[in-house]
Amino acid sequence: MIIRRDVYQAIADPTRREIIERISQQPLNLNAVAETFDISRQAVSRHIKILMECELVVIRQKGRERYCEAKLEKLHEVADWVDQYKKHWLSRFKALDNYLTEIQTNTKTDENK
Repeated sequence: MIIRRDVYQAIADPTRREIIERISQQPLNLNAVAETFDISRQAVSRHIKILMECELVVIRQKGRERYCEAKLEKLHEVADWVDQYKKHWLSRFKALDNYLTEIQTNTKTDENK
């Protein structure tokens, strides 16, 4: 069975979000990343593997060390997806505001009669 991963799966896990946060400031070697978590190095490696499959992290070999670097361009997919729903809800709230304003105006008009 082939498991297809995407950026949404990558950011669904809080540990993976934290890894992205930490390496977005500067590339870190695998041990430096693992040392900042209270989970095993093997578990951190599994999270990094998923992030690589989701194209949010690349590993670069520098001498004997392997460094994790964030590739944040894929997060634009999430931003674009959220933005379309943000626009949808903003238009719905604007319609609700207009409706409430209309009701208030009609109520004041009726009270003045």
